[in-house]
Amino acid sequence: QEELVESGGRLVRPGDSLTLSCAASGGALSTSAMAWFRQAPGKEREFVGSITRIGSFTLYADSVKGRFTIQRDDEQKAIHLLMNSLKPEDTAIYSCAAGQGVPATAPASWTYWGQGTQVTVSS
Repeated sequence: QEELVESGGRLVRPGDSLTLSCAASGGALSTSAMAWFRQAPGKEREFVGSITRIGSFTLYADSVKGRFTIQRDDEQKAIHLLMNSLKPEDTAIYSCAAGQGVPATAPASWTYWGQGTQVTVSS
């Protein structure tokens, strides 16, 4: 059974940086692509970015491209979401996912999900 646990979410000010982590157990990191999604109140779940299992190729949503970076840490069995220049519209619950990820942008492409961590960007 795969288990994903996110951490690192908190209240930050516009322009700040923040790193989220997703710890994977049960072999998820070694057998699956991984992704981050987010969901703001009253909105649908939105793709943030993904990273492949082989080659660590990344894909990002246009809304975060150039500001967010996904990294794999196979030694720690985790992935990280490095977020820079945060904006109020980045406020959401951020969840990581594992699975085949094809296509990466569709939530249905991902089999395993964490519970999420809240990120709030406000002055």
